[in-house]
Order: sequence, then structure tokens, then C-alpha cells
Amino acid sequence: MYAKCFKRVLDFTLSLCGITVLFPVLLVLTVVGAIKMQGNPFFTQERPGKNEKIFKLIKFRTMSNAKDKDGNLLPDDVRLNSYGRFLRSTSLDELPELWNILVGDMSIVGPRPLLVRYLPRYNAQQRRRHEVRPGLTGYAQVNGRNALTWEDKFRMDVEYVDNITFLGDVKIILGTVKAVVKREGISSESAATMEEFMGTKEVSG
Repeated sequence: MYAKCFKRVLDFTLSLCGITVLFPVLLVLTVVGAIKMQGNPFFTQERPGKNEKIFKLIKFRTMSNAKDKDGNLLPDDVRLNSYGRFLRSTSLDELPELWNILVGDMSIVGPRPLLVRYLPRYNAQQRRRHEVRPGLTGYAQVNGRNALTWEDKFRMDVEYVDNITFLGDVKIILGTVKAVVKREGISSESAATMEEFMGTKEVSG
């Protein structure tokens, strides 16, 4: 009942409250980001959501558009400047995702939305992570984050899909708050922090 009915209502209510209360912070970060990044302070990227429906994820940009002499973007770890590191360490870069939650692309808690190019690399079990809306934070993010292998993350994602409860979501949210206070970060899918998922090798008998 919670997963099918009340979870979306709660997501909408909390995201609307969050946008309203945090509007001054969002405004300041937009202005400062435009200065620090010398342009658009927002980063948007297509991500697969529920039932693999593609939507545009929105975050505050943490990497500059610095290019080499040939016009190619520099490596992620070079473009991740001090301001970007601050945003990531405090998870402030994730705040614009409140809009994704408000319009129904995402949920507060759920498997993190990854890259579209990963879709054909999932096995049948891993694809089940898309049976629910992706989340601002999730079960895997408060149980190891980047210390986990991709396979462990996806296993936890599917475990969450099969066991969605109000109490479980509350525990994940509290774990997220704890991680943010400790400035441990919550999620990051860039090459600067996590190797690309290339698919799970099947173990032959």
C-alpha cells in the first residue's frame, strides 16, 4: 500500500516543501555557480527512470568546461575544481533533483539513476532496479557507496525494490542525513570517483 499509493504523495509533499524552504539556498548556489563555472550553473543529463523511461536529471555543475588546445574536454579530475568538490562533499549539487522528484521523474528514496548507456549491459536481475522510480538517495548509498562493487550495488537496489516500506525509507533518509553531516557524500557516478560499469561477467558452470 505504501509503495503503490503513499510513497508518491510523500515524495511530492516533501519535495515541494524542500524547494520552498531551500529556495534562498538554491538561488545563492545558482548565482555563485554561474560565476564559478563561468556560465550555466546547472548540469543536465538523460537518465533512465521507472520502466527505463528516459528523463533529464538536473544537478548543480561540479566540473568546469575546461578544454585542451584541440578543443577536447579535460579529464574529469582536472575539471572538478575546488567549488565542485565542496558541492559534492556537502551533497549540495544534488538539490536541484528536488524538481525531478516534484514532477515525478524520481523519488526521495530509490536506486540511483545511472547512465543510459548502461541499459544494455544489465542482466535480467539487475534491470529490475528500474521497476521503481530512481532516488535522490538509496539503500546502496547508505551501505557502502563507492566502496561497493557494481554487482553489490545492483543487488542492494533489487533488494530495495522487493522490500519497500515506510520505515525502511525513513532509515535510509536518516542514514543519508548522517552521511551528509559527516560530509562523506551520498552519490557520485562520474569517472573521477567510480569506474564505468561494463557489464557483469557470467560465471560458467
